[in-house]
Amino acid sequence: MSSIIFRRSFRTSSSILSRHQSFSTLFQSPSDPQSTNKQQNHVSGFESLSKNASGFGSVLNKRLNFSSVSCLINTLPFSSQAAAATSDGLTIDDIVANQWAILDESESDWKSHASAVAQSIRLIKKRLQWTKLKVRLEMLSFQMEKPDLWDDPVHAGRLSREHGSLMGKMKEVNGLEQELIDHIDMIKLAHEENDPDLESESVKALLRMRQSVKEKELEALLAGEHDSCSCYIEVQAGAGGTESMDWAGMVMQMYKMWAQRHGYGVTVVDEMRGEIAGIKRATLKVDGEYAYGYAKAEVGAHRLVRISPFDSAKRRHTSFAAVAVTPILGDASHHVQINEADLRIERYRSGGAGGQHANVTDSAVRITHIPTGITASCQNERSQHQNKASAMAVLQSRLDQREMARQAQMNAQYTQSLTDNSWGNQIRSYVLHPYRMVKDLRTNYEVSDPDSVLEGEIDDFILSFLTDSMDKENDEA
Repeated sequence: MSSIIFRRSFRTSSSILSRHQSFSTLFQSPSDPQSTNKQQNHVSGFESLSKNASGFGSVLNKRLNFSSVSCLINTLPFSSQAAAATSDGLTIDDIVANQWAILDESESDWKSHASAVAQSIRLIKKRLQWTKLKVRLEMLSFQMEKPDLWDDPVHAGRLSREHGSLMGKMKEVNGLEQELIDHIDMIKLAHEENDPDLESESVKALLRMRQSVKEKELEALLAGEHDSCSCYIEVQAGAGGTESMDWAGMVMQMYKMWAQRHGYGVTVVDEMRGEIAGIKRATLKVDGEYAYGYAKAEVGAHRLVRISPFDSAKRRHTSFAAVAVTPILGDASHHVQINEADLRIERYRSGGAGGQHANVTDSAVRITHIPTGITASCQNERSQHQNKASAMAVLQSRLDQREMARQAQMNAQYTQSLTDNSWGNQIRSYVLHPYRMVKDLRTNYEVSDPDSVLEGEIDDFILSFLTDSMDKENDEA
């Protein structure tokens, strides 16, 4: 076993030398005779290693000679690095081009596993818009080297965070490519050395990678600037009185259950209940990683068809509820600075079911941003001070969202007006009569079990929409 590992070390290091021979000039002048001697010493050291694997201490000393080269390679721009390749020159693109058959995971076929992983990496790159990502990263790197960058700390902070995020994504994908290459090299080496145990372990490791890289495909769908943020989900009843208010309440409950399934924290920030049933409007705060990335797929009008429980004649009714989603940005990421002089703050008595739960103090707060007319309110906290703080957070989020939409000139990317709450604007139909079905009108994805959907099982709808949107965006790019 040790012989195989040492030979592996030799092949990897020799590969580095062959791909990056020009790096030697960065340490020694080409005319310096010592440079040639040192390089020859490195190679001869590894040649002796391949012949005699017993000298472990000398192996480490020889390998340390390459550490400075390896560190330098890692600091070069990604576009300048050579593509990861096996010892015999096989790259990720070659694996995809070979079109090795992808069999079931239960089949112990390393080519099948390798092909599946390579296809996943190719899909991840597509979803991340790999070429654009590299160009953007190089632009950010150039801007961050400017000496006056931190004259504007807010702008510099945004650049730094974006640069770190993109760098992390790129390193992760490059790491996946290198991991796949390493597994293939080890399998081939084990086969050459006639070591079935090592080959079996390497194939198992490749299978584990095949399984784990599927999660990376999903994460690549949530690569937007604010996708990792928590969010507010606002639900508002459409025209139709009690019927629509009841439907809006059902939609709000659906999102509560969905958020709880994901382990997100859920808080009702504001709620105006209907006179008989349901809600006129409500705002939920959903705390958790990627809450906004997922929930943004729910923006739009949701249409319900059912026999109304409020109609004594048992007629079929159509109701609408509108959903808006806004990301909750960190303090350093706010796009709008709120001036206190631009706010109108109103205090009023909280509404509710009455009885022992009735609020007898004017603790509810409504805040209006006078220049834009945007409002936010909160009545569910225990004190006026807490209600004001929560309302201010909601207002900040809505103003940030409005500014993002204005800058991008793509309002529909972030939210949809709650006034578009009628025929022709719905994104999903929930039919309980005369048949049972839930269908997303954007992707045509549908299920025949509306009860499970109303209990919060909406992940398939969300993933279908995110995948479809990403594919369309990449096709248009």
